[in-house]
Amino acid sequence: MRGRIRSGKEQAVMITPIDLDKWPRNYHYKYYTEALQVGYSVTIKVDVTEVLAYSRAAGRSFYGCMIYAISAAVNRLDCMKMVKMEDGNPGIWDRVHPVFTVFHKESETFSDLWTSWDPDFETFYTEYERVVDRYGNCRGIKGREHQPANFFCVSCSPWLDFIAYAPSSPGPAQLFPIIAYGKYTEADGRVTVPLSVTISHAAADGYHISKFAAVLREETESFGSRTYPEK
Repeated sequence: MRGRIRSGKEQAVMITPIDLDKWPRNYHYKYYTEALQVGYSVTIKVDVTEVLAYSRAAGRSFYGCMIYAISAAVNRLDCMKMVKMEDGNPGIWDRVHPVFTVFHKESETFSDLWTSWDPDFETFYTEYERVVDRYGNCRGIKGREHQPANFFCVSCSPWLDFIAYAPSSPGPAQLFPIIAYGKYTEADGRVTVPLSVTISHAAADGYHISKFAAVLREETESFGSRTYPEK
C-alpha cells in the first residue's frame, strides 16, 4: 500500500507505509518513539580524494559535489528516508531532498536552501547551481520558500577539522538524518573530511550508519570515473 501526499508547493511524492507486523524493527521503533525517545550522533572520516580532484579539474563546487554524493547515499537507504505518518506509524519516502546551508560572510550568519534530488549528476548539479544563484543571497533562516516535507539536512563547517559533532534540540530525535562535515585534510596522498550523522535510534542503529558509510564511500569514489563538463 502506498500513499500519495503533497510535499512543498507542487511536488507530489510517495510514502510506502511499513507493515509493523512484518517489520523486524517493530519493537525497536516503538521503544525509541514511546519509551525512550533518544537519538545519537556518529562522526566518521570520509575519504573525498576523488571528489576534490574532480571538483578542481571540472571547475565545480566541492560543496555541490559533496551534497550530491551524500544525497545519493541517503536515497539508497530506507533507514535514511523514514517519516512518522499521521497515525504514528513509520513510512518510507520514495526520495528525500537535501536542505543545505549557505554562509553569509559579511554577517557571519547562514541560510537554509533546498534543492531537488535527482540521481543524474548533471541534472542535480545544474539545479543546485540555479538554486544557489537564485537564493544564495537571501537572508534569514529559510532562504528559499516551500521546503518539501521529504527532506534531510546537510551542512559544512569548512573552517574546522572536528573530532565529533552532535546537534541537539528539545523533544524527540528526528527520523531524518542531520549530516554535517568539516574541513578536509590531506595525509599520505589521500584527502578526508570528518562527517557526522545524527538520527533517531528509532530509524537507525550503529549497523545502519556503517551501511551508510559504505554506500557513501561508493558514491565519493564514483567521482574518479566521472566525465568532465564540456567547456
